[in-house]
Amino acid sequence: MDERVLIRNVKVVSPGTETTVRDVLMAGGRWSFPVQAPEGVRVVDGTGKILLPGLYDMHAHLREPGREDSETITTACEAALAGGFTGLTAMPDTVPAVDNGGMVHSLREIASRTGRIPIEVAGCITRGRLGQELAEIGEMQSRGAVMITDDPDPVANPQVLRRALQYARGLDVLVATTCDVREISGAGAMHDGPVSYRLGLPGLHPCAEEIGIARDIRLAQSCGSRIHIRGISTARSVETIRRYKSEGVAVTAEAFPHHLLFTDEAVGDYDTLYKVKPPLRPESDRLALLQAVRDGVIDILATDHTPHTWFEKTRDFGSAPFGMTGLATALPAIHHHLISSGLLSWEILAERFCAAPRRLLGLDVPVIAEGSAVNAVLFDPAAATTFTEEALKSRSQNSPFLNQTLRGSAVLVLLGGEIMVDRC
Repeated sequence: MDERVLIRNVKVVSPGTETTVRDVLMAGGRWSFPVQAPEGVRVVDGTGKILLPGLYDMHAHLREPGREDSETITTACEAALAGGFTGLTAMPDTVPAVDNGGMVHSLREIASRTGRIPIEVAGCITRGRLGQELAEIGEMQSRGAVMITDDPDPVANPQVLRRALQYARGLDVLVATTCDVREISGAGAMHDGPVSYRLGLPGLHPCAEEIGIARDIRLAQSCGSRIHIRGISTARSVETIRRYKSEGVAVTAEAFPHHLLFTDEAVGDYDTLYKVKPPLRPESDRLALLQAVRDGVIDILATDHTPHTWFEKTRDFGSAPFGMTGLATALPAIHHHLISSGLLSWEILAERFCAAPRRLLGLDVPVIAEGSAVNAVLFDPAAATTFTEEALKSRSQNSPFLNQTLRGSAVLVLLGGEIMVDRC
């Protein structure tokens, strides 16, 4: 259905172009900037609102196939749209794992049938994500995999990772690694520090991440390969990435919104909704991450959307799984806590959460320009969103924002000439 919508007096934030306030028309699935309002179109008052290219999450655990009790591609897409996302990359930690071309093809086919937004697929680095033998990297790429990763697990054997980096270099496949030296992190449940000591919980020492990051980037440097570091959480990790970037290594990095918003103090009285991996860190690390997002050492924001059932997350803290959902909440939460207070700009958010992830994966980057294809979210900073179970849209509700109200709402999501979400 070809919708025609005129958004009047809206602030347009599109990477690569100057931020301006103007009238924007969606017609025939394309953008234009009319001098006069045409007749027969729906008019939306954009005063005070922000028009951004649709967000893209390159790190989402969609659970299908194998764990449809916690999420499906259909429900994940609805959660994504509720939060202003118009594209996702599905992680390969399904059951069975996405470690061959047939699984890539199957998942892409399911996504094309059941999802309302484009879904890209990541393949595994190793067979079964077991860290021992390389998966069918070339075949997965030929069937449409946009990158390879064993997330949420590291590739523990450095020789296996080195071989993957060498092989992927010849195919120009992006290798994304989760950095965690398990001999150090062990059975840790949260950040190793005063809060974990007070609660009597085993700690996840930051060295487990920091040593893993230094190792993986050094291996990529030795191979002349590009590498993407997933979910960094400490100030020392930031400095390691900064140093290797200054040496010309083709390394990119991502951070998750919850590490920009919360510290390990949020765990409070054993609240499993704040149990994530990497764990929430102290305030000094949070501030270092935020600065790295601003200055570009951290290239990309990603949600690490990790749904779990109510039963799983209501176990004791030590037994509960790591992870929180994030698709529906990321944009309002970042606005509420960071943008509204001037700690982050709309321009940086649009680059890190819209353009950079698509560019890294070789996907078309949407822009809001004359004649360009429509792919955008209209965000109202003055609106309020209460994240009930219905508002989260996900099949799981393991969100720290459950039943909380945040300032801001994605009131329109527009894709290919269709109105995907309409709260105006």
